[in-house]
Formats: sequence, structure tokens, C-alpha cells
Amino acid sequence: MTQAIPTLFRSKGSDRAVIPGWNNILPGTQDALELQLDIAEADMHRSQALLLIEYWATPADMTLQSLLPVRAFHSEPKGWCAFLPAQGRVFIRAIDPQPNPPLLSAHGINLDPQTPVGTLVHVKVEFPRAPLLNEN
Repeated sequence: MTQAIPTLFRSKGSDRAVIPGWNNILPGTQDALELQLDIAEADMHRSQALLLIEYWATPADMTLQSLLPVRAFHSEPKGWCAFLPAQGRVFIRAIDPQPNPPLLSAHGINLDPQTPVGTLVHVKVEFPRAPLLNEN
């Protein structure tokens, strides 16, 4: 038995891979913006790191949630993106459980209903640098 590999959608404007499921999120509501995720070059080596992406159409409704491993950026040199309607909030949390203590970086964006269709939003994801240990 073979298993079909899903085809990735690509942004017509940026040629980035679209995170599966991250277009036409709200039925009957047009996507207004392309959220482009950019990983800092210093963080591309992380083997256990991932992005937790959440879209909340309303404060009480988490509409969609996805995990995107940082290593997925190795096979997609142009990067990844998501298409969103101009309403609600989106949260991007960068998590690396490998160091002790684990690292977390969080970004939140309020989506303005007046956002023009075709707007690009760049989110640079950069993990906090581990503090230097004082060796005595």
C-alpha cells in the first residue's frame, strides 16, 4: 500500500510553501494577508526547534493550530508562509526543548479588519540567546 504525499501549495507572490491548511481558514472570508515566517540564520542549526502557530478568529475561538519544525526550512529555502483573513489574532511561538532550560520566543499580531488584500507581513523568528554561564 502506498501513501499519497500531499502537494504543497505555494504563494504566487513569494513562491514560499504554504503551511498545510493555512489558506481560506474562514469560509466566506477572503484571505487578506500573507504571513511570511523567517528564521534567524543563527537558529537554522536547531534540530529540535519548532514553531507553534495559532490563529484565533475571536478571543474565544482558536480556529487553527499547527506545528512547523525549524528543520522544514532546510528543504524550503524560500521559506514558509500562511494566508490569513483580516480579523482576529495570530500567535507564533518558537520552542526549542533541547537546551536546559528550554527556549521560548513568542510573537503576537492583532489583525486589523482594514488590512488591504495582498498585504505582506514578515515575522522574524529569533530564539533568545542562551545566557553565558559564570564558571568559577
